[in-house]
Amino acid sequence: MTLDALIIAVVAVPTMMDAWWNEPGTRQADAATYILTAVSIVVLLARRHWPVAVAVVSGAALSGLYLLGHHGELLNLPVMVALYTVAVQGDRRATIITAVLASAWSGVLGFTSDDPIGASGSSPVLEMIWPLVPLALGEATRSRRELAGYAEAERDREAQRRVEAERARMAREFHDVVAHTMAAVNVQMAAAVAAFDTDPDTARRALSQARASSKAALQELRATVALARETSDTAPAPRIDDVAELAEPARAAGIEVTVHDDRNGIELSGAAELAAYRVVQGALTNVVRHSNARHVAISLHETPDGLVVEVADDGTTTNGSDATASDSGFGLIGMGERVRAVGGSLDHGRTAVGGFRVRALLPATDRS
Repeated sequence: MTLDALIIAVVAVPTMMDAWWNEPGTRQADAATYILTAVSIVVLLARRHWPVAVAVVSGAALSGLYLLGHHGELLNLPVMVALYTVAVQGDRRATIITAVLASAWSGVLGFTSDDPIGASGSSPVLEMIWPLVPLALGEATRSRRELAGYAEAERDREAQRRVEAERARMAREFHDVVAHTMAAVNVQMAAAVAAFDTDPDTARRALSQARASSKAALQELRATVALARETSDTAPAPRIDDVAELAEPARAAGIEVTVHDDRNGIELSGAAELAAYRVVQGALTNVVRHSNARHVAISLHETPDGLVVEVADDGTTTNGSDATASDSGFGLIGMGERVRAVGGSLDHGRTAVGGFRVRALLPATDRS
C-alpha cells in the first residue's frame, strides 16, 4: 500500500501540473478539469485488484479531458500506469486485446478532439502508439517474472531429484553392507552355537570370523557415512579386485565358492567397479540367506560390450529368486539401479538345472 501511495504521488504531481497549465487561447482548467484528473489518478489505488476496470475508468476520465479541449503528454500518465498493470497482472492474450482496443480508442480521440494535431504537436497516428508503450513494458516485466519463476521451479525440481537420487544411493549402500554382513554373521553365530559344547575350536573360529565380518562392515559403514558428509577421511571404495574376499563368509557357511577372473586388462570406472562389487556381494548374500546351494560360481569375463559379472548357484529350493519377496525386493532392485546408473544392464532368474543366476554387463572405459 505504501508503494501504491508513492506511485500515485509521483503520477499526481506532473499530471495535475499539466492539467493546471494551458496555453493562452485554449480552455483553462476549471472544476471539471480537476475532477476528471483526480478521478484518473485516485482510481489507481485499486489497480492491483481490478486492473482492467481501473484502466477503463482512467481512460474514460482522460477522454473527458480531451473532449473538454485539454491536451498534454502528462495527462496520459495515469492511463499508462493502468495499462502497465493490466499487462503485468494478465497474460499475453489479455495484453494483445487491450493493446488493440486502447490503440483504437486513442486514435479515435486524436481524430475527434477539438485540436486534431493537439497542443503537444502529435498526430493521431502517434496517439495510437503511446498506449502500446506501457503495455509492452508490462508484458516484458511479466515475461521476465515468469521466466524467473520457471527457472526457480526447475531448480527446486532438480534439487529434489538429486535428494531422491542420493537417498536411493545411500539406501543401496547401507543395504548392501548390512545385508551381506549380517547374513554372514548369522551363519557364523549359528555355527558357533551348534559347536559350542561339542567342538569349542570350531565355535571359536566361527566367532572370530563373525567378529572379523562385523569389523569390516563397520569400516564400510564409516566410509559411507563419511562420504555422505563429504569428508576426505574415508576408506577407499570397494573395487572389483576385492571380489574374491566376498567369498569367505559363504565358504564359512559351508558353501563351495569358485572365482573365475578373465578380465584381460579391461578397465572400468570407479562407479562401475563398485557396482560390480555390490552385485557379487548382493548375490552371495541372497545365496547365504535363502539358498541351500552347495556351490556358487563367480565369473568375471570380458566381452566386446564390456565386463560380464555373473554369480550362479546350484540351489534347488528357496534361493535368490524368492529372496526378493522376503527382502522386500531391495536386493535385486538395488543391484539393477546400480548397474543401470553406470550404463550397464542386469538380468537374473532360475537356471535350467534349478539354481539361480545373476548376470550384470558393465561398460568398459578403456583397455590396456
